[in-house]
Amino acid sequence: MKRLVLIDGSSYLYRAFHALPPLSNAAGEPTGALFGVVNMLRATLKEKPDFAAFVVDAPGKTFRDDLYPDYKANRPSMPDDLRAQVMPMCEIVQALGFPILRVDGVEADDVIGTLALQGAAEGIEVTISTGDKDFAQLVRPGIALVNTMSGSRLDSEQTVIEKFGVRPEQIVDLLALMGDAVDNVPGVEKCGPKTAAKWLGEYGTLDGVIAHAGDIKGKIGDNLRAAVGRLPLNRDLVTIKTDVELGGGPDTLVLRDRDVETLRNLYARYGFNQALKELDGAAVGGGVPEKEPGRARGTGFVSAPAPATDIDPALSAPGEYETILLPGQLRAWIERLQAAEEFAFDSETDSLDPMQANLVGLSFSVEPGKAAYLPLAHTYPGAPEQLDRAQTLAALVPLFADDKRRKLGQHGKYDLHVLRRHGIEVAGYADDTMLESFVLNSGSSRHDMDSLAQRYLGYETVKYEQVAGKGSKAIPFSQVAIDDATRYAAEDADVTLRLHRALAPRLARESGLEFVYRNIEMPLVPVLERIEANGVMIDADELRRQSVDLSKRMLAAQQKATELAGRTFNLDSPKQLCALLFEELKLPVMVKTPSGQPSTNEEALEAIADQHELPRVILEYRGLAKLRSTYTDKLAQTVNPDTGRVHTSYHQAGAATGRLASSEPNLQNIPIRTEDGRRIRRAFVAPPGRKLVACDYSQIELRIMAHLSEDAGLLRAFESGVDIHKATAAEVFGRKLEEVTGNERRAAKAINFGLMYGMSAFGLARQLGIARGEAQDYIALYFSRYPGVRDFMERTRQQAREQGFVETVFGRRLYLDYINKGTQGQRAGAERAAINAPMQGTAADIIKRAMIAIDGWLAGHGQRALMILQVHDELVFETDADFVETLLAEVGSRMSGAAELRVPLVVDSGVGDNWDEAH
Repeated sequence: MKRLVLIDGSSYLYRAFHALPPLSNAAGEPTGALFGVVNMLRATLKEKPDFAAFVVDAPGKTFRDDLYPDYKANRPSMPDDLRAQVMPMCEIVQALGFPILRVDGVEADDVIGTLALQGAAEGIEVTISTGDKDFAQLVRPGIALVNTMSGSRLDSEQTVIEKFGVRPEQIVDLLALMGDAVDNVPGVEKCGPKTAAKWLGEYGTLDGVIAHAGDIKGKIGDNLRAAVGRLPLNRDLVTIKTDVELGGGPDTLVLRDRDVETLRNLYARYGFNQALKELDGAAVGGGVPEKEPGRARGTGFVSAPAPATDIDPALSAPGEYETILLPGQLRAWIERLQAAEEFAFDSETDSLDPMQANLVGLSFSVEPGKAAYLPLAHTYPGAPEQLDRAQTLAALVPLFADDKRRKLGQHGKYDLHVLRRHGIEVAGYADDTMLESFVLNSGSSRHDMDSLAQRYLGYETVKYEQVAGKGSKAIPFSQVAIDDATRYAAEDADVTLRLHRALAPRLARESGLEFVYRNIEMPLVPVLERIEANGVMIDADELRRQSVDLSKRMLAAQQKATELAGRTFNLDSPKQLCALLFEELKLPVMVKTPSGQPSTNEEALEAIADQHELPRVILEYRGLAKLRSTYTDKLAQTVNPDTGRVHTSYHQAGAATGRLASSEPNLQNIPIRTEDGRRIRRAFVAPPGRKLVACDYSQIELRIMAHLSEDAGLLRAFESGVDIHKATAAEVFGRKLEEVTGNERRAAKAINFGLMYGMSAFGLARQLGIARGEAQDYIALYFSRYPGVRDFMERTRQQAREQGFVETVFGRRLYLDYINKGTQGQRAGAERAAINAPMQGTAADIIKRAMIAIDGWLAGHGQRALMILQVHDELVFETDADFVETLLAEVGSRMSGAAELRVPLVVDSGVGDNWDEAH
């Protein structure tokens, strides 16, 4: 049987644009969407269809615009980065030999629908390549939908029912009820796919639903009745037209021979190295050396590492999974795992909190496509008998304790917690795919398994909600049917192994990134797990006292604000604040929201605080309210009932510079510049007979600046051990050290720190309360005294423009997507990041190295001292009172020795019964 492939070109271009990172070629031209479409087209050609077409929308209005003038009216204009890729896409499509179809007055969907039905009627097997759900209405014998990006396929009535809950002939009615926000087709308010499918299951068709609208109760019934009048129009708008007048039928859509020379030029221009290799290999019967992925040759822009242009079929094929229910199966798998050099594992639990989660099952994989799920606590009615959890875990203890067996995970710190709490200590945790992805491209916002599988494997994973539901209908994993649990959980271990096989070679090609991953990020995983497990004690009574005090002061601030306003108003309402400040009091609007409205955020209120007392009172109220709601009211609620301690979670794959973040609760953002903020730390206490010890780096980012810039003046100031801000003031203002005034030191400090964050003369003027010209003079004086700093900053900007990234002292890399493109503001932001990232990133690397070294030393001293917190440049310990001096000496030497810089690393330490006393 002959085969016809119809490609929904517009759909794939948009999907590739949003699914892939913002890649660029050596000339800075955007290539991300183009990259995805080209790979899809190459995959289509490998299937050798008899007929094919690449179908796109024609410009101008269609018949749907005549039916409904607001059709697609809310669609934003095409992004410039995407628009720039349309013409190259068409050039490549034509050079590959695909016919390109566009018909005036209709959409690409209608052209595809017409050709699909014609082809099926002629006995041709039709495949529609798309990610658009609307095409499900065309599925029937001889017509299938394939989502090339995810690999999913709809090729029968049953597959459509499984995905949408209705038959193919009911899809149009389903879409009419739901509406389509993308196309500005308003459906029944609050009617989602499940509700629409339920109605169609009961009443058969849209007309049946309309006829029974009076029978449907509640708010959703009211919504349906309100929408009845427009539903027939909706049906017309979402129905794919299948009788478009075309110049020829499916048999005219024959692929032409490839234009090899044009393709070679286009692939080379846009940096599609694997496609170029394939092209040249096919053209001359050989091949060319593969270029380094993600890096353009020459002096142009370097994109962040991109998904591979060719994916190993072994890493993207469906998996075969086994459920371990019998003792013999368990023994066989343990033997298999013991014989493997490495294996991936994953845990399934009943909670996202690793300190309280109960183990429901474990999964394992030793080769791509092969995995098993070991259910241990599925308790739903009728669940099959499972192996005894205690005995099974005991049998697994030697396997996980063997440090010669390399273990792989995805965000494995969670699993280490869970297994430790169930009696299994994991040795040999060697690789974590979340961290491999993060080190390769820290600027990417998503390092979760689903995103990584899509990005690097072209594989669409089973989502948690598909097996456990979501929202109010979600069930705990212990209630998930074991067959479904196996499909989901075994895939987790399998995909983890596949991702490692895809990512590890990419890391190995970048020695600097490999060093960061192997020597900093991976050794830190068990360290953070221990810190989190240690937790910190909280004095709940102290927090309650602080909450009472903050509440009283908030009330006083409210009363003061009412007096100043001359009437009552809601201090928490931006709308009421705008009316009061800018309409009644006529204060100037200094800051606006993105929509152009007056802003009442902190910056806006600070800007007018010198013109009226009220903005300052509002700021005071907000500060007190935030402390109470975020800390004094909430911290005691986060105490773990089993341990009596607070256990925060640290995130390695958060900030692009490598700095750790924490959550649940977030202990990184407790303010320390105000007395109220510092009071919060008094609630973090040591138990009887113990002390808290706080050790933090002194001015570490300035010291890194001195190291990187090699400025003689900065190096001299740090080597002498004098107050760096006084020394800077003395240099800038030409005074002796002892003559420096407080205001001069303050100005020098603002310059020292401001320059690292790209502060302008305008920003410095605002901070110091001086004229902009005077601030500019300060900066000019600074650079005249520290020319090495100026040269370093310019050198770094230039290197960033040439390379597309900057690096820390240890090789961590931050890609700068807008350093050579985008708006002036985006380029300026990228330049500021280029200056700051090496310093902030190096500081993050240094404290991580210190934590690893200290953790190794603490291991030999049992519970005498525990590392319990990391906050930016500070480490906090809980220790026996008689061990304090030993701890101070050992921790100080390891923090100071965590890096060899041109200036000494200085550590300040303190001891107390609570964190405030120790800091």
